[in-house]
Amino acid sequence: MTAPRTYTIRQLTKEFSVTARTLRFYEDEGLIAPERRGQTRIYSTRDRARIILILRGRRVGFSLAEIREILDLYRLHDGGVSQLTHTRKKFTERIEALERQKIDIDESLKQLRQGVADIDIRLSAPHAQAAE
Repeated sequence: MTAPRTYTIRQLTKEFSVTARTLRFYEDEGLIAPERRGQTRIYSTRDRARIILILRGRRVGFSLAEIREILDLYRLHDGGVSQLTHTRKKFTERIEALERQKIDIDESLKQLRQGVADIDIRLSAPHAQAAE
């Protein structure tokens, strides 16, 4: 039987382009639990998988509390059904929030473009050049 794969903090910071401080923060928040050998943290494949999920969750806008909810459901002994159901619900809610933000962003872009066009018209008017 081969020993389980482990990772150092340096390996994971390099792989995921995060700081050691970030990983220590996730540990402080109880999201990952590396083994300790003296002052050295030894990360398991489970920790690495959780880091992947945390970073994905952060990228799409989940809070650490929401990510914790999803990760904590993994401990239930129902074959992952609770975790998948809850995760699907959270994903759907996030999609809806992002869709609303997208509409707001599109409207803001439209208004800004119109503002630029209005400014361009005023700047090209004869009296604008005379003021120079």
